[in-house]
Amino acid sequence: MTNQALVSAEGLVVRYGITEAVRGISLSVHEGEVVGLIGPDGAGKTSTLRVIAGLHPATAGTVTVLGRDAWRHRRALHLSLGYLAQRFALYGDLTVDENMQFFALLLGVPQWESRRDELLGRVGLTRFHTRLADHLSGGMRQKLALAVSLMHAPRILLLDESTTGVDPITRREFWNLLADLVAEGLTLVLATPYLDEAERCSRVVLMHRGNILAEGEPQALASLIPGAVFEVAATPRHQAGRALQHCPGIVDVQPFAARFHVRVASPEGGAEHIRGALEAAGCDVEDLRPTLPRLEDVFLHLTQAANRNQE
Repeated sequence: MTNQALVSAEGLVVRYGITEAVRGISLSVHEGEVVGLIGPDGAGKTSTLRVIAGLHPATAGTVTVLGRDAWRHRRALHLSLGYLAQRFALYGDLTVDENMQFFALLLGVPQWESRRDELLGRVGLTRFHTRLADHLSGGMRQKLALAVSLMHAPRILLLDESTTGVDPITRREFWNLLADLVAEGLTLVLATPYLDEAERCSRVVLMHRGNILAEGEPQALASLIPGAVFEVAATPRHQAGRALQHCPGIVDVQPFAARFHVRVASPEGGAEHIRGALEAAGCDVEDLRPTLPRLEDVFLHLTQAANRNQE
């Protein structure tokens, strides 16, 4: 990884009329990184990616890509950038081959036939090369869109919630391919609402209402949660949840499948305190153990704190 940032944003502001989608954020992306912009709808992820891609000008601040202003040099930079949107943006009335050929010629890709064949093989679409894009499944469409975005061998690939609505098997295949591409030197910047995808990133940027709440390696962000977290399984579940929510000394309770993640202010006596509250409510404690905070715990903690500060 070089010291020179491939992507750099300083004081980035993006407004649509009176709506401020991005509120003065700064971030950088270095070669070989997988940087995930994480947050709910309205966090500013897509707006940030669109400015980096040269698809929208910054209202204020600066964004440079490969040392050039992202907006002023957007045409030249498109040869070094790949962009994959959430919505399928290719031509449904063209075949897989025809879509690949169209964008290869548009971007001036030399020897595009061999590049097309290589990419279709990597995404598993070789035997569907004559099929109309409109007749592909949702997952196959996204694989085609990925192949098209890689035709010109970009240095940086931008993914805007590209696996939303894709089945789990295709999503796993998608990520296996991305891991191979990163190992070959691709730099990846992605926006995703999926925290399991965030945990695959080398660095995550947690966004909320146009601001950056925190950034760092996924495992390191666990230190941002004060206190201690316990994983709890108790029955009846509804009764257990109500008891935990109303117990003094318990800072936060979040459901995780059939269990709860319960955060207390201090690890000392935390397990006994939780067990006592549940047994006093007539619940049977089936499992109670300390656990490391997950990225979801961190994100919920930070967003709740941000919402309280804005009230």
